[in-house]
Amino acid sequence: MPPMPTSSQGGGGMRGPSTFDKWFNIMRYGAGANGPMRTLGQYMLGSAATFGFFMSIGTVIRTEGSSAITSEAFARARRRPVVLPRDDTRRLKTER
Repeated sequence: MPPMPTSSQGGGGMRGPSTFDKWFNIMRYGAGANGPMRTLGQYMLGSAATFGFFMSIGTVIRTEGSSAITSEAFARARRRPVVLPRDDTRRLKTER
């Protein structure tokens, strides 16, 4: 996968306004009938919903074609850990 192109601002890709920028706009132009905190909350909720939507799309794309290797690795990660009883561990140490 090629690296992300850098922008003139130092970061990569598109970037939206920060929470500080949104707060500044609320203070500058007014929050309207909802009030400043509710308006900022709506901005933040919209940003979170957009992030979650695109993250879910990426997750579906990544897990769409599961291979035998990934299925085996997932099964190994989900199995019960092997724990020996305390007596067996003492016996194993003395046999060495």
